[in-house]
Amino acid sequence: MNLSTRQIRYVAEVARLGSIQAASDALHISQSSIVAAVNLAEDALQAKIFDRRPARGVQTTPAGERFLLAARALLAATSEFELSVSAFASGTPQVVRLGCFEPFGALFIAEVLKIYVEQSAPVEIVLIEGDQASLRKWLADGAVDMIVTYDIGPSFGEHAVTRICKAPTHVLLPAGNPLVRLGALSVRDLSSQPMVLLDLPLTATYLMTLLDILGERPRVAIRSRSFETCRSAVSAGFGFCFANLRPTGTSAKDGPGIVRRPLLDVGTPPALVVVDIYGGSKPAFVQRFIDVLRGYFRTLAPEQFAVATPEQMQTLFDV
Repeated sequence: MNLSTRQIRYVAEVARLGSIQAASDALHISQSSIVAAVNLAEDALQAKIFDRRPARGVQTTPAGERFLLAARALLAATSEFELSVSAFASGTPQVVRLGCFEPFGALFIAEVLKIYVEQSAPVEIVLIEGDQASLRKWLADGAVDMIVTYDIGPSFGEHAVTRICKAPTHVLLPAGNPLVRLGALSVRDLSSQPMVLLDLPLTATYLMTLLDILGERPRVAIRSRSFETCRSAVSAGFGFCFANLRPTGTSAKDGPGIVRRPLLDVGTPPALVVVDIYGGSKPAFVQRFIDVLRGYFRTLAPEQFAVATPEQMQTLFDV
């Protein structure tokens, strides 16, 4: 294959931006250079990488997706080498692009990144927070190197999934709610209670599915796309809310208006996962982050991050 790394990068940029014109503008090179790189890549692959649609950009073909999966791994490895040498010579920071489920920002991600930075060479973190659907799209588009999320919803396809720990679903209650007197709750205990819903794509569907065993779902008192707003609404007495992890960060502890209780009858708990685009050939910076995240949770006592029954507590790391 006579493709250079630079030409492979041109092809990957066309896929990321959706058009040759946009890639040309972003890379500050001529469209003819990009077209030549795409043609050379398609000759080497003996298949079309893009379907070109006049006035509508390009669409990546199935063969093109396979090419781009290998291309991203190669480009990441090349960047890792170049940045490592540059960092040694001049202290230039490496850039790590991390996507995380939005509530994790306040729950634990800052503490994990602090440990990661302390154990790494000089590094710049680009943290992008979003809902489950957005995270999947950013990963597929190559906008992030990896995401930290829950394994709910559709499978992650060909992307590599590393399970960190289980995250049993539990209940947040207003401190004055009579259900607080129970050590653990059944879904049926919540049937007459108003609900505060974290209304994010995939997340809301999963949370409402937990209530399917009831003949009639609880009334939703407040919907919000912000978990912090949901937590404040619980504290203010609007109703109960579901969650999967308790905050481990020092700046996000629950106030006195909230009580957490385990949930008994919700089946297999979701897992906290890292999903990346590199498969079995992970760049060192990706593997290092996974190791730090796994180590962070394993050094915590289970009750510091989970709200679960004693039986559930014993299986949190059986992933």
